[in-house]
Amino acid sequence: MHIVAIDGPAGSGKSSVSKAAAKKLGFGYLDTGAAYRALTWAVLENKMDINGLLAAEIAQKFEYSISLDPENYWVKSFGVDVTEAIRLPVVAEAVSQVAKDAEVRLYMKELTRTLVSGSSLPGVVVEGRDITTVIFPDAQTRILLTASEEVRLSRRSAELPAGVSITEMVTKRDQTDSKVVDFMTPSAGVTLLDSTELSFDETVDAVIHLVRDLS
Repeated sequence: MHIVAIDGPAGSGKSSVSKAAAKKLGFGYLDTGAAYRALTWAVLENKMDINGLLAAEIAQKFEYSISLDPENYWVKSFGVDVTEAIRLPVVAEAVSQVAKDAEVRLYMKELTRTLVSGSSLPGVVVEGRDITTVIFPDAQTRILLTASEEVRLSRRSAELPAGVSITEMVTKRDQTDSKVVDFMTPSAGVTLLDSTELSFDETVDAVIHLVRDLS
């Protein structure tokens, strides 16, 4: 199986680019951030309290499932389809607080690896925050996808409801998450892909070229 690990800050386009690349490559697509958001949703909905739980206990209590099919993407938390709900501002504002918990991150590491290893697909594009360094440091293709802050803010603003402070949301989340994992500087063996001057299709093509060059 060819694993494509893609990291990047908020608004870098890693989710949409990863999904599009997966479709063209015939690979699966795994949005690791969805699990953090689904867990956050569960906490906000009082379906789960993670305070003081070890990673093994979180694994026992958290009911989570996600589709790896880029053509039929869905996310479920405790049997509820939360594909749209986890993108709401209230979840986005709270997810960093959940994600910074060491036991949560340990659980997510094992969950991600299990989801990928359980797939029968020829490859999986896995995107998130620490995929190239912590989750799959030995992935065949490792990419840090980024763009200028101005471009990232512009891209993300198009995805959010009117009235939401995009600058505060993106910048604050990056600042909080960067205290836990470095997703702005590529580690050894990771290719930096700056999409500031690239169109969406050009960025997708660049990812595909990297995958094929490293196959």
